[in-house]
Amino acid sequence: MSGLFTRETHRTMAAKRRIRTNARRMGRHGKGGNMIKLIASDMDGTLLDGEGNVPPETFDLIKRLRTAGIGFVTSSGRRFDTLQELFAPVSSEMDFVASNGAQVVVAGQLVDREVFSHAALRRLKNVTDLFDGLHLVVFDRKISYLLDDEERFERELDKNLPNPLRVRDLPRPDTSIIKASIYVDDAVMDMAYILEREMGEDFVFAPSGRKWIDVMQRGVSKATGIKQVMAARHARAEEVVAFGDSMNDYEILRYVGHPRAMSNARYAIKQISGNVIGTNADHAVQAELRKLISQFDAHEA
Repeated sequence: MSGLFTRETHRTMAAKRRIRTNARRMGRHGKGGNMIKLIASDMDGTLLDGEGNVPPETFDLIKRLRTAGIGFVTSSGRRFDTLQELFAPVSSEMDFVASNGAQVVVAGQLVDREVFSHAALRRLKNVTDLFDGLHLVVFDRKISYLLDDEERFERELDKNLPNPLRVRDLPRPDTSIIKASIYVDDAVMDMAYILEREMGEDFVFAPSGRKWIDVMQRGVSKATGIKQVMAARHARAEEVVAFGDSMNDYEILRYVGHPRAMSNARYAIKQISGNVIGTNADHAVQAELRKLISQFDAHEA
């Protein structure tokens, strides 16, 4: 009888050890018990506060996620150089999907850079020139090329136009343009529709902020960038949480297993996400990260 008790005790202890080991391996879980390996977050209107700053607690949260075996990647319309500056304290501990998927950096290495076709940009300029209320900006790795006088543009958080240079025409064809945006004087949605009708074979046009439209190369988006990070990190869609608020977050929120929309998000983004959290001004993303970490800590205990 004592021998049977000993065998059963050993089995129970072994089972408990397996549970603890599996919990450590699985990191943090989402609804339904799915393992979470990667967290992706938009910046403006999502992770950043109302003044466009990274809340200081974010850096420690990213470090704690890394300790828990959960990767963090920012997915933004901002260029990589700007994002790297914003995340300077932890930039070596995270990944980047920048310029709406045109720049992808994993473990400090550039794994993809999607450059705009000069001929397609020329066609885009010809269309924007038809309308007095459309003002085009194109970006290379460092410079913002303004195709109109600077006062015609209203800066917004993710359209702060770093290193602006007023030009009369597009940069030379050998300039690697990785991003394009259009400032709209009025009727953003009307202009997005017109641009889609005129140039839909070349580009996708996503309203961003109050008066801007992001111009994305067809087949290049935050989602295509995230897929490259996921492949490098061996994460499946059901193992990814993503936060967003604007239309350039649409593809990624539709793709991942755990989409989260900000309560300040556009209507359509909240509809397709199904899970709406607080506002960026209330640091809602940071609160969600703390929940994931505390759940992980509970499994470790």
